[in-house]
Amino acid sequence: MTQAKAPGKGFTTRAIHHGYDPYEGYGSVNPPIYLSSTYAFPTVEDGSARFAGEQAGFVYSRVGNPTTCLLESRIADLEGGEAALVTASGMGATTSLLWTLLAPGDEVIADKTLYGCTFGYFNHGLAKFGVKITHVDMTQPANLEAAISAQTKVVFFESPANPNMRLVDIEAIAAIAHRHDAKVVVDNTYCTPYLQRPLALGADYIVHSATKYLGGHGDLIAGAIVGPKESLDQVRFYGLKDMTGAVMSSQDAFLVLRGLKTLALRMERHSSNAQVVAECLAGHAKVDVCHFPGLASFPQLELARRQMKLPGGMVAFELKGGIESGRRFMNALQLITRAVSLGDAESLAQHPASMTHCFYTPEERREHLIGEGLVRISLGLEDPEDLLDDVRQALDAA
Repeated sequence: MTQAKAPGKGFTTRAIHHGYDPYEGYGSVNPPIYLSSTYAFPTVEDGSARFAGEQAGFVYSRVGNPTTCLLESRIADLEGGEAALVTASGMGATTSLLWTLLAPGDEVIADKTLYGCTFGYFNHGLAKFGVKITHVDMTQPANLEAAISAQTKVVFFESPANPNMRLVDIEAIAAIAHRHDAKVVVDNTYCTPYLQRPLALGADYIVHSATKYLGGHGDLIAGAIVGPKESLDQVRFYGLKDMTGAVMSSQDAFLVLRGLKTLALRMERHSSNAQVVAECLAGHAKVDVCHFPGLASFPQLELARRQMKLPGGMVAFELKGGIESGRRFMNALQLITRAVSLGDAESLAQHPASMTHCFYTPEERREHLIGEGLVRISLGLEDPEDLLDDVRQALDAA
């Protein structure tokens, strides 16, 4: 398979063309979906060479498939990484990577605010197997400097953080981590490579829930890791093949490839819709605070402008009245769908205290900066006037 059809071209050109030549696929403009689980060897010697890693080629789709291989090449190119590895879910990406990087006695330092399932994996999974988990507020890099030690092997964070939109200075955190020989893993799901490129800012690895903006249509579950090829080869043959088995199907790879073609266009619309809704929320009497990197009142506005191309499509806000106000707002929505996930064409809203973070105790939510009245909206691609109408009438009910 051709490795680069559009070197040096713009983002969307590469998202559409990189890595595939239609004339090598019988003229098919869309790359084919390879449905084979196993692959034939010309000779037993060829088979031996492939198993030994001495010859390029496919062996078994748990470790590689032509369709997933193309997607990996394209995602790595868009993120500016040496290699990528796609997985069956975003959690499959995180777990496959960290099972490979960590051993009992190691430490992960993570930000205070994490996606709920990542928090669960760290504190209820890795911790059971002798990995120390430490949470610090990484919006202040000095907190990492104070906590890091020779035991620390991985520094993990999201920026913006799910669900409260806190930003982490990727460049500053990476500099501290690297002085202590720790690897930096950034969850770039909220931004995608169109809005933010953590590797260029010093991160070692990126993880994605490709279910979200990369797929973009709410019809698949997928994940991705981007990083150094030698390391990702180890993740492929250990973390993915042996530890998680979180293998992406070729059909889902095809759908993510489809999603990448419109990623830039969609991120522009998601961001503009979010800006309009955030400005409405920020001035409303029933809203205590609106968290959105495009607002003049956003405390980390300078950092947002420095490391993000656009503010993104996610808006979080704290309703006065706590958990009951949050529930009333959610139940009053008519156009915006009550659902978890994000990055779909449809706008989706969730109330973390009732939904994704309901398994945190109230004390854990306070500790990890998840307010009881916090609502998160993933702004979709609808007409902005219709979104505003729905938000306003739901605020009336809150």
